[in-house]
Amino acid sequence: MSWNPTWWSGFSAAKFLCGRVGLSIVAGWFFATAELFGASGASVTPTNAVEFKVGDMFPDLKGFSLDGKIPKLKGQVAVVDFWGSWCAPCQRTFPVMEDLHVRFRKQGLVILAINVDKSRVAMEEFLKEHPVTFNVVRDSKRELVSRLKLPSLPCTFVLDREGRIHSIGKGFFSSDIKRKHIQLIEKLLAEPPSIPNESTTIPRPN
Repeated sequence: MSWNPTWWSGFSAAKFLCGRVGLSIVAGWFFATAELFGASGASVTPTNAVEFKVGDMFPDLKGFSLDGKIPKLKGQVAVVDFWGSWCAPCQRTFPVMEDLHVRFRKQGLVILAINVDKSRVAMEEFLKEHPVTFNVVRDSKRELVSRLKLPSLPCTFVLDREGRIHSIGKGFFSSDIKRKHIQLIEKLLAEPPSIPNESTTIPRPN
């Protein structure tokens, strides 16, 4: 095979661009994680924080001081996403969640984005650049984010109608991750709401 300077130049340029894109993604994740846990890398989560996993019940949001109107999650399939204005990967997650909201809201899907910025202005500036129509609240005191012991931002939970966690997504939404989320959401939406067993709530006579 003869030497082709043009081919090699194109290959080098493509390799350079791929490296830049990969570097920007890694850098975005690093700074999001650094801001969440503190610049020194030390976790701001309390010692009693719990690392939730698939199968656990998501905490009742009424027990936390969140700024904004909290939608009803009980009885609904829900996507709860934690994000920050400084988080570069969050910028890629928001359009995906807006697409899911528009696509499935009439079927009963509720999307709630929980911002962890200390500054309301920073959150509002982000929302001006990335407008959405789903629910957004702010965990300004970071009570909830500490309770959940989040590893990084964005972090996305998919819940069934009972509030049980079926998926925990860490990082931005790739096309493959989006496809898996759609499949899971469609599956959960197709499941009929469970009927509570009233007999278990009626106390027995003494």
